[in-house]
Formats: sequence, structure tokens, C-alpha cells
Amino acid sequence: MPVRRALISVTSASASLFNGKETTGLFIIEALHPYKALVEAGFQVDLASETGSYTADWLSQQPDFLKGDDLEIWNNVNSDFRQKLDNMPKASELDGSQYGLFFASAGHASLIDYPNARALQNIAEQVWANGGVVASVCHGPAIFSNLVDRATGEPIIKGKKITGFTTEAENVMGIMSELRGLGVEMVEELSERLGATYERSAGIWDDFHVVDGRLVTGQNPASSTSTAKAAIEVFETL
Repeated sequence: MPVRRALISVTSASASLFNGKETTGLFIIEALHPYKALVEAGFQVDLASETGSYTADWLSQQPDFLKGDDLEIWNNVNSDFRQKLDNMPKASELDGSQYGLFFASAGHASLIDYPNARALQNIAEQVWANGGVVASVCHGPAIFSNLVDRATGEPIIKGKKITGFTTEAENVMGIMSELRGLGVEMVEELSERLGATYERSAGIWDDFHVVDGRLVTGQNPASSTSTAKAAIEVFETL
């Protein structure tokens, strides 16, 4: 069995959305919920971004998303989660062979830096090559843009089923033109380009995830916990 240690990747990008009213960055619960699930399952959990830094997404800090125990953990800068997040190493400083599970948290900002985040991708490729689990949630599949199966040289998601944030949801949020202005690729587009089969739930905000072998993906912020738990279940079968 691969090492019972997980890496949660974090976007280090940020950008203004909603006509400059909102700053996108890490969508907090997309890292916090997997962190809680993995720790509860007995994993040693690390966090890392490409540059070692992060910006908290404005929307992710609103009461609809961040409340109760999650809000307490976020507000407590001495919590284990905040300590790890605020003192993240650069991905290039880590040894990918030390992880059995890779989980790409997201936020719209991940569409910007994940496609070319070679240090993070290198860790994910090593986890995959060593028979571990690779997972993502929401915009996290942006990490798959240049992620290859070292055994075949093909995209890791080619021929596989995945999910992620829907193009419909980008349109409903009214930010598609701004995203186009950033020159980023939507999850559904990336899926099609790399030969994966994109699946989604009927509702854009439903809790929904897809398991295809050692690849586990979730659709949106509401899917963060169920996706992490599904990834853990797959890990237990390895």
C-alpha cells in the first residue's frame, strides 16, 4: 500500500472577478474539508502551493460557505490547518515519493496557475506512478492540464471519467467573460481536449463526485468532503 500521507495542493494565484469587487484565490473549504477528512482517517497531511503562498478567495469567506466549526478553524491562526496553510512550503521543496494521496483543492484562481504548476504536477505524477490516489475538486482539474501517466506518456485523465465545476455555473455566476479575459480553460473544455469523459449532476450546486479507479474528482465546493472521503475509500483498497 502507498504511504498514508496526503498532499493537498493550493493555488498561489489570485485575480479580480465580478468587475473588481472580488478577489479569487484558494476556496477555503475546498482545502479545509479534505484536510479534516484526511486527518480523521489517520493521514499525515501536508499543504503546498507552487510558490509557497496563497490568497484566500473572497467568496469562500462568506457565511454561505464558511460557518460553524469551519469558521472557527479559519479564524484561529494557531489551528493546525492555518499553521500548515500559512507556513506552506513550495511544492518544489517536497519529495513526491512520500505521498500516497494527492488532492487538488481549488478556487477560480487555480485555472490560472495549476496548468503550468510543474512542481505540484510532478508530485501528482509520482503519486500516480507509485499506485496512489489522485483527486481534485471544483476547478482542481486544471492541474490535469499537463499531468501525464509516466508509464504511457498520455494525459492521466485520458479515457477516464471526471467531474469538476460546470461551464453552466460559470455562466450563472456571470463571470464567463472575465474568465475568458484571463485566457483560462474551463474544466469541461480541458476534459474534452485531453480525452476524458466529463460527468456532472443535474444541479450545478449538488454534492457530486466521480470515482474512476485511482482518480477521484468532485464537482464544486459542496462536494469537498464527499470527494475526499471517496478518495480515502479508494486508498483503503490499494
